Amino acid sequence: MRYFLQFLLVFVLVGCAAVPFKPVKFNGVSFVAARDAVDTTHVNPVVNVGANSAAIMPFGFIRNLDNPTIVHNTNRQWYGETRAGAKQYIEELRKAKIKIMVKPQLWITHGFFTGFLEMKTETNWKLLESSYSDFILEYAELAEEVNAEIFCIGTELENFIKHRPEYWNGLIVKIKNIYKGKLTYAANWDEYKRTPFWEQLDYIGIDAYFPVSDKQTPTVEDCLKGWEKHKPVIQEFSEQLNRPILFTEYGYRSVDFSGREPWVSDHTMRDVNLEAQVNTTKALFETFWKEDWFAGGFVWKWFHKHDKVGGAENPMFTPQNKPVEKVIQSYYTQYN
Repeated sequence: MRYFLQFLLVFVLVGCAAVPFKPVKFNGVSFVAARDAVDTTHVNPVVNVGANSAAIMPFGFIRNLDNPTIVHNTNRQWYGETRAGAKQYIEELRKAKIKIMVKPQLWITHGFFTGFLEMKTETNWKLLESSYSDFILEYAELAEEVNAEIFCIGTELENFIKHRPEYWNGLIVKIKNIYKGKLTYAANWDEYKRTPFWEQLDYIGIDAYFPVSDKQTPTVEDCLKGWEKHKPVIQEFSEQLNRPILFTEYGYRSVDFSGREPWVSDHTMRDVNLEAQVNTTKALFETFWKEDWFAGGFVWKWFHKHDKVGGAENPMFTPQNKPVEKVIQSYYTQYN
């Protein structure tokens, strides 16, 4: 009997060694809020690309960088930007067994960077804190209601966090009293090392717009080399805090120099380069998706009317109806 058990143990160990471990990832899309409701025809392309998760992004709006009032969940917003719309999107995606990250976001008029949001008086700081709490706790309630796998407590709000750390510590406690799932925060690619509250969350969330190549049409090899200065720092940070890395956003535009400043989203870059988008995306997958300390990510961005967006002449982020869509599908299928 003893020898049989020893043989069985060896057989199991050898058998396990023969099959490489492939950790399950959040193979996600950032599902853009729209004017109208969605149905199965809008969800099917998400399934077809191999995605197993989606970020749902209700919005709050601020007039300028020092205005403390967040307008949210009103009948003046697009349906998908409201609580009711977000819930309807989630319900449709759930029918296809898609996991959910609820990721409320702020939009500042004229597209000002949210990381620069900063009040000039204590009174306005207090007003902003109250307004942000109303906004984020409403969607924490939604996340709990729909049993979302992840709730993102904010996106790229470095100055707000830097100047009001005690508020954020208290806010996280309030969120945990409402929502019982996993928490993250979406830090900008150059912000995450300064974010002070990772140990209170479950994932280190990064909007992964790291520069990886200055070339007009970078090769996969160029971009892999570009990641060599970023990846060890990210991995060390993950291991230091004992938290997996989650790319709360990732992606590249289909333009020349797509790996140089991947965060640029304005319309000054118009020269379409589909190959650059393919190569930068392949390199990102090759660098991270096989790592056990990496939890996956949500590609930026995915529109509900799949047949009417993207395409060979589109210079923006969406991978839809471009060669890079097949790249994403191949990796998502491999790690699903």
